[in-house]
Amino acid sequence: MIDKGEPYLSYLLRMWVVKNQGGMVWRFSVENVHTAERKGFDSLESLCDFLCQETAPVPGVELENDDFVV
Repeated sequence: MIDKGEPYLSYLLRMWVVKNQGGMVWRFSVENVHTAERKGFDSLESLCDFLCQETAPVPGVELENDDFVV
């Protein structure tokens, strides 16, 4: 989650396919480039849930510079 001290997150996203009961499914992981912490996900939905939690607004924190928002 973004805190007041550092309103910036950076992750390395990895995606790969594995065999699962005769079919192929995607697996995902993200690695925080600042802490090297890794998290694995067995579905795109669980990855998106994690990203939504990480980017949820923090009460009392307002971002002023939206240079990358188009």
